Amino acid sequence: MSDSAVASQNTFTQDSIEAVIRIGLLLLLASWCFKIITPFIVPVMWGIIIAVAVYPLFCRLKNMLGGRNKLATTVYTLIALACLITPTVMISDSILETSSDITERHEAGTLKIPPPDESVKEWPLIGEKTHSFWTQASVNLEATLKKYETEVKEVGKSFVSAAAGAAGTILQFVLSIIISGILMANATGAYEVTIKIFSRLMNNKSGEAFANLSRDTIRSVAQGVLGVAMIQAVLSAAGMIVMDVPAWGLWTMIVLVAAIAQLPPIIVLGFVSAYVFSVAETTPAVIFLIYCIVVSSSDAFLKPLFLGRGMEIPMLVILLGAIGGMMMSGIIGLFVGAIVLALGYELFMAWLNKEVVSQ
Repeated sequence: MSDSAVASQNTFTQDSIEAVIRIGLLLLLASWCFKIITPFIVPVMWGIIIAVAVYPLFCRLKNMLGGRNKLATTVYTLIALACLITPTVMISDSILETSSDITERHEAGTLKIPPPDESVKEWPLIGEKTHSFWTQASVNLEATLKKYETEVKEVGKSFVSAAAGAAGTILQFVLSIIISGILMANATGAYEVTIKIFSRLMNNKSGEAFANLSRDTIRSVAQGVLGVAMIQAVLSAAGMIVMDVPAWGLWTMIVLVAAIAQLPPIIVLGFVSAYVFSVAETTPAVIFLIYCIVVSSSDAFLKPLFLGRGMEIPMLVILLGAIGGMMMSGIIGLFVGAIVLALGYELFMAWLNKEVVSQ
């Protein structure tokens, strides 16, 4: 082998070793950065979603404040935090008040469970067992609790665990709101960065179109899914407060989760209505049941109004995103998962069909 060939081989070997070392160091740095940022991925994504969804309202607020960007950001953040904290406190007070009342009445020996209505037997799948358990509890609560002591303890542990998780979720929501305020204060720069990212991914083709598609999809799903779910939850809470339903805050949260997961709220409100029929007079109970049916079916005209703005996202995609997000990241994942999967679906279909049109 000639000297030039040996030198060329040695150079190739050195270059290969250096390339491997560089790639290894880059992978190490990337994996390290990913581990550091992992706890913040979901709050940051939720912050981005909030910022994109409410940016038109933020622009109106800024115009009302004379175009002062920093002042508008501060006012928005305070209002958003108030909108989060106020219902959280109300719901927490409702649950704590009900728990305290039940504990006091149980210790005083005055806790009584009203007997179930005969219509409970007609509930699908669980009617007979629910009626039997409810009847036992109404006749002799102490004996029923002792009979199902293991199950009661498990339910208690679940509630404690859920309460601890709820505190962490609230902190994540607070962080997301602050992030959304920061993003809206720098909206122009964030939009330009998004276009650059899509342009790099698409080889400088349709970068702005994909950025606009992402924006429109997030707003559409945030309004059509999360917005409708929020409306149904608020209306459900109002009805339960009027009927003085115990732990209305907990039922409201369950209604919200069901609505985001694309399940009819009547699944939850039906149980509440059954309770109302057992403790209230017939006329107000019937009115409340009709009200619950109207609230549950309100998505039939609300969703086309908000979601049907040029978007044809299958409900199955939103359902899978909501459930998968909740399984992965808890309550906040329920919100983020539905939108992220819908966004991924829209971007994939646009890329697949090559029909992205700049707006």
